Amino acid sequence: MAQEPTHPLLRLADDDLNMVTAFVLLSGSIKDLASRYGVSYPTMRQRLDRLIERLRAHVEDRATDPLSDYLADLLTSGRITQDIARRIRDLHRQTTAPGDQDGEACDE
Repeated sequence: MAQEPTHPLLRLADDDLNMVTAFVLLSGSIKDLASRYGVSYPTMRQRLDRLIERLRAHVEDRATDPLSDYLADLLTSGRITQDIARRIRDLHRQTTAPGDQDGEACDE
């Protein structure tokens, strides 16, 4: 059984690590990173904010919510609407934790 990496950066998904690498190689320019990914500056800022939150969760040894992260990525890329993301999240919560619908919102 493989042991989880100890450094928080190494706990990030490959896509997140690739974004961190690109960000560093672009001298921390969000504008250049947005251009490289073919998205707007606000979209890239949202993606970076979510990446920062995932990294912060690893640093603080908190669990992340992969479904919320995935839905947020779909929202940012325009592949689903905010209403659909909320419906999916709420349905998931109803089926996995009945009665518990007070959680992180998918607000973009």
